[in-house]
Amino acid sequence: MKHLLTIIPFCITLLASICTHALSQAAVKLPGFFGDHMVLQQESEIPVWGWCDPDEKVRVTLNGSEATTSGDSSGTWRITLPAMMAQTEPLTLRVEGTNTLEINDVLIGEVWLCSGQSNMEWTVDRSTNHDAEIAAADYPLIRHIKVAKHSSMSPLDDIEADWTVCSPQVAGSYTAAGYFMARTLHKELGVPIGLINSSWGGTRVEPWTPPVGFENVPKLQSIYQSVIGRTPGTEQYQNKLQQFIHSNKAWNQQAESSFTKKEAVKPSPNFPQELKPFTSHQDPTMLYNGMIHALVGFPIRGAIWYQGESNHAEGMLYFEKKKALIEGWRKVWGQGNFPFYYVQIAPFLYGNEDGTVLARFWEAQAAVQQLPNTGMVVINDIATLDNIHPPNKQDVGKRLAMLALKNNYGRIDLVADSPEFDSLQLDSDKLIVTFKNTGGGLATRDGKAPTHFEIIGPGAHDFLPARAEIDGDTVVLSAEGIDAPTAFRFAWDKSAEPNLTGGTGLPVGACRAGEVPDYLSRYSLGQEYELVYELDLNTLNNTIDYSI
Repeated sequence: MKHLLTIIPFCITLLASICTHALSQAAVKLPGFFGDHMVLQQESEIPVWGWCDPDEKVRVTLNGSEATTSGDSSGTWRITLPAMMAQTEPLTLRVEGTNTLEINDVLIGEVWLCSGQSNMEWTVDRSTNHDAEIAAADYPLIRHIKVAKHSSMSPLDDIEADWTVCSPQVAGSYTAAGYFMARTLHKELGVPIGLINSSWGGTRVEPWTPPVGFENVPKLQSIYQSVIGRTPGTEQYQNKLQQFIHSNKAWNQQAESSFTKKEAVKPSPNFPQELKPFTSHQDPTMLYNGMIHALVGFPIRGAIWYQGESNHAEGMLYFEKKKALIEGWRKVWGQGNFPFYYVQIAPFLYGNEDGTVLARFWEAQAAVQQLPNTGMVVINDIATLDNIHPPNKQDVGKRLAMLALKNNYGRIDLVADSPEFDSLQLDSDKLIVTFKNTGGGLATRDGKAPTHFEIIGPGAHDFLPARAEIDGDTVVLSAEGIDAPTAFRFAWDKSAEPNLTGGTGLPVGACRAGEVPDYLSRYSLGQEYELVYELDLNTLNNTIDYSI
């Protein structure tokens, strides 16, 4: 019995020693979205990174290429493999440290990030003709990964998500807009397509935007200051916290004195509201931190975006926010001006809201095309006015694919853009509106005269429906009662489903141009009154800015 008691402590000590040794040998680890069936971007250097022990040797091999490195003092490692051409035969990514990881069935092809709100999250199994689409979804070279919904005040370096191989068993859960784009690209290019689906229904654009995006847009400085003011370590945060600590320390001293003297104690200082962390997934940067940041550095060909319903009442301010998103993503990714294609939201009956609110938002969305390497898909021909989620995502995906095929895959003769307003000419009692990107001239879907054009001029109290005639790339507008029209607008209402298209059938989006007569001219009061102040109530914000 005595010998047994002696052996037991020895065994416990030995076991503890073994456990301690095992813990000190941390297993080499990859980010959670590195997994079987993944697609890596062709023609781009391939970074591979992860975690390990400090100074641990790490060796990575893929398709005959190999690289080695060691973990840094913080326990992270990163290597870069040379760029590779598209590869349809499955490869194995092997990572060796104190342990060995193998990622199987890896393909080299085209990778697209798919993001936005519910119309991007909208799945194949809820789209038009879904049963037939799912049954036909046998495309083993198309792969999809869905990032879990997660918001975070601080940037997350890792996320868990699984790649799946496109088949009828799983395709119903894919982002429909992304899938139908991928299907078109795969058929045209014959290469693997990888979709990274990081989307969340009902979300605004601000939570998807990194801090640097807000920083570089002057009109969004209040958002940027709000973000960095809540970020520990920034000068703003540290100064404000130091002020609070100082005031709290003074209060503690006063409270102790009052307590001793049995005097009333003043309320303690409130913790500054501007230091409190964001809590909602709708707050700025929260979804970038939780659902995008960990992906940064993973090479992509570009991004597609379908969002705006939650921001639709903001007019041109949305242009500034999209600028922050696009330029912010491009900045953190470090891939230059990678392609960014997006969908203009569809006509929808937003309750009793003024119909021109959505029209001004469409104008802001169209303005985003001023940014380099961007393109917009117009879908006012496939809307469902009583459903904010048009189920026809096939045309959405195909139009996104056409933009990519033309601009990124060498199909330069392809007409991929909807016709856009180009110029306006005043011709006596008519207006001549010229469009570009018409694809061989304008047309209408139903063979009838173009609809949803309106014009205005002196003596007209408001815009009036216009007679519209197509003449090649132009539309000639006139209206009874307007002798000298000066401005037009097209599809300028939330319910507008115009019939005007280009020669390829792509629809024309909402637009306007010209000079709208001032109030006095419209009501023939110019001889009796002088215009002193003019204010557009549609643009009214917290401050009043008079046009005149």
